[in-house]
Amino acid sequence: MERIAKRMARFGLCSRREAEKWVRGGRVRVNGLSLIDPATNVTEECKIHVDGKLLGNPEATRLWRYHKPKGLLTSHRDPQGRPTIFDTLSKSIPRVVSVGRLDMNSEGLLLLTNDGALARKMELPATGLTRSYRVRVHGFVDKTALAKLKNGITIDGLRYGPVEALLDRQVGHNAWLSVALKEGKNREIRNVLQEIGLRVNRLIRVGYGPFSLDSLPSGATAEIASFKIESHNFAS
Repeated sequence: MERIAKRMARFGLCSRREAEKWVRGGRVRVNGLSLIDPATNVTEECKIHVDGKLLGNPEATRLWRYHKPKGLLTSHRDPQGRPTIFDTLSKSIPRVVSVGRLDMNSEGLLLLTNDGALARKMELPATGLTRSYRVRVHGFVDKTALAKLKNGITIDGLRYGPVEALLDRQVGHNAWLSVALKEGKNREIRNVLQEIGLRVNRLIRVGYGPFSLDSLPSGATAEIASFKIESHNFAS
């Protein structure tokens, strides 16, 4: 048995969190009965309809690398009508969800999967996947302040976890940093670096766990041909 939201996520319909909203919104029926409790457990024998369509067997789990350009939201829809990454994906890619997000002004590696449960697992800090970035900042880097970020920092009552940040080079008023962390709160890198006097003017994610951006062109996708998932250990 598993919760209905997890089952829907495995089908790649949406993330588990979105599935819970769909259930509460009356969009799901199980064995002919309308469902409103997202904590309901279902079995393989249950007949599940979402928006009137019967769920068949879930597709095999697939995973893609995507080079997100600046100027796109990581969202399936935007009330303000701004462009999203899902508006630009090739028609050959099935419905997918993103593993985490990159904000509109960030670029670089974003993982996409047709398995919402996998996406959620890969996002969790407990899974331990390191997110790696190249970051350009405006300001003069204080190496001591940079090193202290590995202990975490609290800003306006919000606690940010350890951030590994190294100075690559300082050129005039700008500098390039290599940054790594294991959880990604909203605008975390921008907020943390601003706290030590550095303003981020370019942010590129170059790695997520064992997966790298490498030379993938901006806007392009590449399916990861084979990968295995064992407990919390991901290996390409």
